[in-house]
Amino acid sequence: MHNLTDMTRVGITGVLSGERRGWRSRLLFAGPAIIASVAYMDPGNYATNIQAGAGYGYTLLWVVLMANLIAMLFQALSARLGIVTGKNLAELSRDNFPKPVVWIMWAISEVAAMATDLAEFLGGAIGLSLLFGLPLFAGMVITAIVTYAILIFERYGFRPMELIIGAFVGVIGLSYLAEMFIAPVDWAAAAMGMIQPGLPDSAALTIAVGIIGATVMPHAIYLHSGLMQSRAHARNDADRRKILWFSNIEVVLALAVAGMVNIAMVIMAASAFNQGNPQVAEIETAYYMLTPLLGAAAAGMFLASLIASGISSSVVGTMAGQMIMQGFLHFHVPIWVRRLVTMVPAFVVVGIGVNATQALVMSQVVLSIALPVPMIALIIFSSRKDIMGDFIVGPVLRILSGLGALAVLGLNFVLLADFFGLPIPFLDG
Repeated sequence: MHNLTDMTRVGITGVLSGERRGWRSRLLFAGPAIIASVAYMDPGNYATNIQAGAGYGYTLLWVVLMANLIAMLFQALSARLGIVTGKNLAELSRDNFPKPVVWIMWAISEVAAMATDLAEFLGGAIGLSLLFGLPLFAGMVITAIVTYAILIFERYGFRPMELIIGAFVGVIGLSYLAEMFIAPVDWAAAAMGMIQPGLPDSAALTIAVGIIGATVMPHAIYLHSGLMQSRAHARNDADRRKILWFSNIEVVLALAVAGMVNIAMVIMAASAFNQGNPQVAEIETAYYMLTPLLGAAAAGMFLASLIASGISSSVVGTMAGQMIMQGFLHFHVPIWVRRLVTMVPAFVVVGIGVNATQALVMSQVVLSIALPVPMIALIIFSSRKDIMGDFIVGPVLRILSGLGALAVLGLNFVLLADFFGLPIPFLDG
């Protein structure tokens, strides 16, 4: 296993020195963005996308597309930070912000990591319980065991984990590709939904806010910068430019796949449920209704993708939580401790009888509160000459990232205000 990581490092060094060429050499740089992309296909996205398609057909596809473009920008900035500085976002925050700010950032990020893992853990458990007819608690135990077993591979370096997560992403992607052949899709309407912005009513606005609020994930922004730290040794700025070039390509491709999966989720829900079942909002309901509508194969693939999503995103969430804690506090955390910290809240939530879908919604609210922290920190560091040197982001990227942050933060405010019952004029009616 260690050989895989060592071979990848040697190969990357060969590409940087000009000794290796060709498309296979480019695959050596693939991995970090694939791992980060899992955050954009987690179970939290399933319920939101199902709601969007079931309630509004193809109308809200443009929201998914816009959210994905914003995500691409911030993941690219995070990777850039790790490549140029050799540090992750949490470490840079610890080194550059006042102590009180660092402690607040850590506390908020820790809660966000737990909320993220709650959604992901529940998603995997729901999928297993539906597939095998198990109680939800039993599904959670199996998810916990499988997740921890996969996390053990992290001790063998970065490459085995990248390949394992890549396989899960493949399962999710192929499942939804197959769904597209089974579902009776109106492709003309779907294409129009992606390019024609529109919000039919206030409920559609709330769903749109939920889609965007669940897309740019705090832990993925932290994680991507850390994943770039130890993959390749850049001897000079020329090497950094090459790594950055390959990284940007990978971000675009990996998040394009994640975006297409989300678009496919909405399309599947629109074609299956929109004709007379606009109230389908829960994952379990969608599964039970898929069998009579599209057949057992479609329902089975839906569950396979949900289980792959829940397990892989739970693994990635734990990795991110570990990196965040070590970055802010500067001490090593055993992976089983990290797994326990993020796992216990999920068992408590189910143990006290909280509805799984309500728990998913609550986790998204927590993420909405936590999201400004890494986004603003990332924009600040990427724009500082003393940190980025010649790799400082230009005015165009700075403006785009600022607008992206404003869009996400503004819509998250709408989500929170609506959740807490605050009066918002354009949500009335």
